[in-house]
Amino acid sequence: MIHSVSGACAAALLICASASAADQALIDAAKKEGAVNWYTSQIINQFVLPAKAAFEKKYGINISYIRADANDLVLRITTEARAGRIEADVFDGTATAPGLKRENLALKWTPADAARLGKDYIDPDGYWVATNLYVLTPGFNTELVKKGTEPRTFQDLLDPKWKGRMAWASAPNSSSAPGFIGLVLREMGQDKGMAYLRELSKQNIAGLNVAARQVLDQVIAGEYAVALQIFNHHTVISAAQKAPSDWIPMNPAMAVLSVAGVMKDAPHPNAAKLLIEFLVSEEGQKVFRDSGYIPVDPNVPPPVASLRPDGAKFRAVFMTPEAIDAAVAGWAKIYDELFR
Repeated sequence: MIHSVSGACAAALLICASASAADQALIDAAKKEGAVNWYTSQIINQFVLPAKAAFEKKYGINISYIRADANDLVLRITTEARAGRIEADVFDGTATAPGLKRENLALKWTPADAARLGKDYIDPDGYWVATNLYVLTPGFNTELVKKGTEPRTFQDLLDPKWKGRMAWASAPNSSSAPGFIGLVLREMGQDKGMAYLRELSKQNIAGLNVAARQVLDQVIAGEYAVALQIFNHHTVISAAQKAPSDWIPMNPAMAVLSVAGVMKDAPHPNAAKLLIEFLVSEEGQKVFRDSGYIPVDPNVPPPVASLRPDGAKFRAVFMTPEAIDAAVAGWAKIYDELFR
């Protein structure tokens, strides 16, 4: 069921429209549509609700949303499309776009203002724009691992003292063991990477059938000392709540793009475009920052500046949804062969 909350009051319809970076004709057309359906993989309380409130206050256009993981969103959207009823206007996620592009369900459109973000944040095929960045690194329990003694390099992870004390998620995606495997292979090459992974497999890393956030939660609870391939901003959020949590700027990290696009036959196409323009605007990027996420706008720093790779002290391998989609099955096969 799509969740819906009434739009802003009538007076709010007139506020800030002239200050918007969006084209006035688009704003007017979107307001005539009056609503937008957002199929999102973002966390509801952390980001969806704050973004919804800000957008509705600015434009008076009601957002309804469905929240699910990326693969479930693709399944739902394609099922609805095959039944002849497109309900989604906007889709987002780290792994949503490739499947929708294959099914010819995504509209070829990106906001003109997105050019300021840089070419790495725009689909070269023209179907999506990045909204925020996920940086995947190890994390650790600061009560079990004294700061300064945590493993800081790939080689450090092979130290016998970490045997049986590390965990990662086991699902076939970028924020799990297969993603870490892909990062190693990208950084070291196939031969050296596989040799390293065979050594790493001797460390008895616990493969957990949970999301990366839950892996970190188990580390915070003291079940393990170190988590591999978790979202670095999650450790900051937890540390702010007094949890024994920190992350490791291991070089390189994997940087994954969360992207948004418009459905090809969206019932509210103009409101869909306006929502995406809002998400990548400076105002929308500040909502990401204030929600604890890492913005893609270079002029909007993350809540902790060091979270976003600077390319010098902290380096990352950037992975588009399409690059992950093409490689993740192979990474998962290696995981099954070496670590199951």
